Amino acid sequence: MTGRVSMADVARSAGVSQKTVSRVVNGEPHVSQALRERVLHEIARLGYHPDETARALVTRRSRRIGIVAGRTSWFGPAATLHGLAHAARAAGYYVSIVHTDDEDDAEAARAVRHLVGQGLDAIAVSAPHVPVDPAAHVPAGLPLLLLRCPDAPQAPAPPGAVVVGNDDVGGARAATAHLLALGHRTVHHIAGPRGWAVTRHRAAGWAAALRAAGVAVPAARHGDWSAASGWAAARALLGAVRLTALFVANDSMAIGAIHAIERSGRRVPDDISVVGFDDIPEAAYLSVPLTTVRQDFGEIARRGMRLLIPAIGAADGTRPAAPGVRVPAALVLRDSTAPPGRPRTASEARR
Repeated sequence: MTGRVSMADVARSAGVSQKTVSRVVNGEPHVSQALRERVLHEIARLGYHPDETARALVTRRSRRIGIVAGRTSWFGPAATLHGLAHAARAAGYYVSIVHTDDEDDAEAARAVRHLVGQGLDAIAVSAPHVPVDPAAHVPAGLPLLLLRCPDAPQAPAPPGAVVVGNDDVGGARAATAHLLALGHRTVHHIAGPRGWAVTRHRAAGWAAALRAAGVAVPAARHGDWSAASGWAAARALLGAVRLTALFVANDSMAIGAIHAIERSGRRVPDDISVVGFDDIPEAAYLSVPLTTVRQDFGEIARRGMRLLIPAIGAADGTRPAAPGVRVPAALVLRDSTAPPGRPRTASEARR
């Protein structure tokens, strides 16, 4: 086809009305998935590009979503940001991103206000430790997505805000229960930084599993998510307690802990079993592949976007009610755990 492809061309090729093509292009509801996919296929095949300026004037939408992203030098926040951007593009939206690695209210508030001032269609906040309540700077009619555990103890989410996060409590409970099931009498814990919601949730899951088994909860050591802090915390534990099983709140600290254990003359899992959290790409390729709890960052982002996009199309300008969503975490068995006193591989553990 020569010349500029029009909406009428797409409609004719797909065998639908121009109104249907318009609904698909604008992300409106009331179009079946099969029909939507057919129209999108023809749009891609013909190379149709809608006039964004004209469409924005008609629909009063910018087709852009603002994202406040914190700590993106770390695996979890970076993976979440990537998932959000990918999910937004798949839904036909561009993203405007403001990075904020500062943990004070003023920095986070400036980031939110900056995005609100751009006339975007929605705001998503993916910042693991931002103490500010983002709703205080988001107009009531602007759809809002919070990427955090629905039970996070920050300021309560505003009515209708979409809240989606990982099941940190459930993942930590599963990791601890796995170690207890192997026969370890107790499980020690290297937690994340004090004051973080994910630190509290993972520690709560660990403690709950111990209490359910009738085991006293020992004091946790804290790190700062880095491998160096995991190394230091493990060294302190090795000098203070009889350690056979260790649940660590993220994989980076677990890697540091394993290094400290091996430098002390002990082996993983022969002498000490270790479980991490996150399932970073390197976890499967360590000298002893790491048993860990996998967070599905892509699914967290996709679920958030699936709930956020319909809110953009709400006719009354209010946020529709949306329940908090916890995305399950999965325990991934590898070779860093075994019964006390006898090594066992992940393949044996699955039998």
